[in-house]
Amino acid sequence: MRNSLVFSALAAAILTQSARAEDPAPGEQVEQSFTASSGASVPYLLYLPEGYAADGDGNGPVMLFLHGRGESNGALSIVAKWGPPRMAARGDSLPYILVSPQCPRESFWSKEDQQALLIELLDHVAATYKTDPARTYLTGLSMGGFGSWRLAADHPERFAAVAPVCGIGDPADAEKLKDVPIWAWHGTEDGAVPYSGSAEVVEAIKKAGGTKVRLTTLQHIGHNSWSAAYATPQLYDWFNAHTK
Repeated sequence: MRNSLVFSALAAAILTQSARAEDPAPGEQVEQSFTASSGASVPYLLYLPEGYAADGDGNGPVMLFLHGRGESNGALSIVAKWGPPRMAARGDSLPYILVSPQCPRESFWSKEDQQALLIELLDHVAATYKTDPARTYLTGLSMGGFGSWRLAADHPERFAAVAPVCGIGDPADAEKLKDVPIWAWHGTEDGAVPYSGSAEVVEAIKKAGGTKVRLTTLQHIGHNSWSAAYATPQLYDWFNAHTK
C-alpha cells in the first residue's frame, strides 16, 4: 500500500510538472523547450502576462528577447540575468508574452541557423498562444543586439518595433530597415562592441529615407548600456505605441 501511494504521488507530480510546462500560469516565467524542424532543441523562458487567458477575447503582444554572450554559459535560468526576463523573474508585471531563448555556447544569434530557429520559435508561440501578429517586438543586448539587427533586416515585415542594445548592424541593410521602427542604444565608451556599430547603421538608415529610427547615445558608458536601456519606462511606452 505504501509503495502504491508513493507511486501515485510521483505520478501526480510528473503530470503537474508536464501540465505547467505546457500551460504556464499567467504572471509566471517558466522554462520551456521547443524542437525545431531541424531537430535542434531550443530552450527558452516563457512569461505570460497577468490576465492572460487561453479562452479569452484579447490577443497579447509578443516580445522576443535575445541575451548576450555571457548568458550562453550556464543553466537556462541565467537568461534572466538582464533585461525583460530579469524584470519578470523579480515579479514585475509585464504586458507581453515574453520569449527569451538561450543561444548555444558554440554559436551566435546572428548565425543563419540560429536566426531560422528564432523564426520557428516565434511561429510556435504564435500557434500555441493567443498572440497579436501586429504586435511582435524584438530586443537584445550585445550578442543579442547583433542578432536583433540581423533578424530585423531579414524579416522586417515581422516586427512592429525593434530595440537593439550595444550591437552592430550592417549599413548595407539600410534599405530593408528604413520602414522599421528602431530604437538603438549604445555607450560611447564601449570597449567590447564599438559605438560606431550602432551609429553607422542608424545614419545609413536615415540616409535611405528612414524616419522611424533613433539612437540613444549614453555618454561615458561602457559595454553595459542595457541597464539604462531596460530601466527606461519610455522604452516600453515606445514599444506599446507601435503596431504593424
